[in-house]
Amino acid sequence: MKPTFLTYQKPLLCAMIQATTAEEAICQIVNASYDGAEAFGVQLECLRREDRTLETLKKIFSYCENKPIYMTSYRYSNSTGYTDDDCAQLLLLGLEAGGTLCDIMGDMFCKAQYELTYDQEAVRKQKELAAKIHAMGGEVLFSSHVGTFLSEEEIMKIAFAQQDRGADVVKIVTHAQTHEQLMTDINICDRLNRELKSKFLFLANGPHCKLLRQMGAALGCCMYLTVQHYMPVSSKEQPQLRATKALRDAMFN
Repeated sequence: MKPTFLTYQKPLLCAMIQATTAEEAICQIVNASYDGAEAFGVQLECLRREDRTLETLKKIFSYCENKPIYMTSYRYSNSTGYTDDDCAQLLLLGLEAGGTLCDIMGDMFCKAQYELTYDQEAVRKQKELAAKIHAMGGEVLFSSHVGTFLSEEEIMKIAFAQQDRGADVVKIVTHAQTHEQLMTDINICDRLNRELKSKFLFLANGPHCKLLRQMGAALGCCMYLTVQHYMPVSSKEQPQLRATKALRDAMFN
């Protein structure tokens, strides 16, 4: 049976893989496996273009040991200059190579504020892409990196829009610049857990993001996005895998 992000006993420990070459990606995956990774988030946009082949991706994914693989295909890094159709095709290639969960940007096919478009043609294409991923046996995550702090109602609007477009997992990354904003984000996380039908991942960046990143799973988030060790390219807001495993196992024993 294909591994999944949708059924689990404890929120999954997902190690994010940001590597330029296939060999770097394999090394990061192996290191994270030894530290207890239960899933992997391979950021395809980081791979150099000559390593974006079906054969090479299959080789990389073989080291994931049949654990679920989350894939991003964003517009930056080594995908700078890609069209959104190019980004979508890279996701589908990763799915064919054995990936599990495909990240569709909420403003794919029409770049927009808060990374969520309401352009009708773009939304139609997003739904078609989600349906194609499902038909190929994959799972769909919609993501919106909003880039700022948003109110509870604004976050809920984004979440329901993503869910309506076919998201198995809703992902929203907000900001917590103050303790008060953090408290609001924690309340939002609880509301997402109560009202969404989809699984969800609600994260924050900013100086007060740590508590939500570490404790969000206790409020319903389906996984942790972690790093095995920090590099210049790493997202420093993401907690370290080993520390997160200890915390997760203590909360969900």
